[in-house]
Order: sequence, then C-alpha cells, then structure tokens
Amino acid sequence: MADRTSFETEALVHADALYGAALRMTRDRADAEDLLQETYLKAYRAYARFEEGTNLRAWLFRILTNTYISTYRKRQRGPEITDVDDVEDLYLYRRLTATGLSRSAEDAALERLTAPEVLSALDDLPEQFRLAVLLSDVEGFSYKEIAEITDVPIGTVMSRIHRGRKALQKALAPYAAEQGLVEAPTT
Repeated sequence: MADRTSFETEALVHADALYGAALRMTRDRADAEDLLQETYLKAYRAYARFEEGTNLRAWLFRILTNTYISTYRKRQRGPEITDVDDVEDLYLYRRLTATGLSRSAEDAALERLTAPEVLSALDDLPEQFRLAVLLSDVEGFSYKEIAEITDVPIGTVMSRIHRGRKALQKALAPYAAEQGLVEAPTT
C-alpha cells in the first residue's frame, strides 16, 4: 500500500509523458490539460490502494486511458468505424521493397519522415488504433501493459497495433514517394 505523501515525488515525474498522451488522445490542449488534471485527481484519491513495487507509470496511463474513454468518448455520437479490409497490408513496406531498398534503407527512409507528417497520420487513425499505436510506439509500453491499461485482451492489442501501423504506412506512402524514398505508385 502506497503512502499519499510520496505521491508528488513519485507520480508527478510522469506528467510530461501523460500530457503528451492526453494531447494525442484528445487532439486539443485544453481538453488534454483537463484530462491530465482529472487523471492526477483520480490517481491521488486512489494512491493509497496502489501497490508499491508495481509499475506506477502503467497504472497512471491506465487511469488516463480509462478517464479518456469514459469522459471524452461519451461526447462523440459513436466511434469511428473503419473497414480494416480497406487498409492494405504492409503498403509502405511493399513500396519500399518494390524499389529494391533493403531493410537498412527502410530504416533510413523512416528516419527522414518528419514529425508533422507522422503526427498528422497518427491523428487521422481511428481512435482504437491510434491509442494502441500511441501507447506502444510512442510511450513504449509492452503488449501486456497496453492490454492492462486499455482493459482488452492482448490479442486485440496486437491486432490494433498491427492494423494501426498498416494504416500509418499507407498514409505516409505519398510523403515517402514525394521525398524520393519510394517509387510513386502508378495509376
């Protein structure tokens, strides 16, 4: 059982990462600040029940995610529905390999993608994919931790990350072609 007096020193060090995730989730600075504040309020109230020795960062992200889902999702009429069959499998990878680029060249190509293009593509993902990719690729959580944070089975997490990454690859393909990283698709 954790002592509330240690909350400030132990939990507040994660504020920047939580705010970044909140901003990616809400896509609005004011909403992100509100979400962060509500997350810390809930965490403070529940901190006495936090088990020392467990992953505090994952615990805070779970509170953030659950708060986002319960509060901000209700504001929408319904979740955005995407037919995952429309998301072509490994689109960017196929474009890269079609031009004869090796794996190391792919890494170099992906490093040249600038933050605005990546952030825009990430923002355009359906919510369930965006959240999974954000927690995995931006925040560095494992599949197991993401499953615990989002309260979905690990297989669902893996599927959402896979589909989210495929959608990102497809969304970033025109930019990659524009930068000369891949051959432009012919129509």
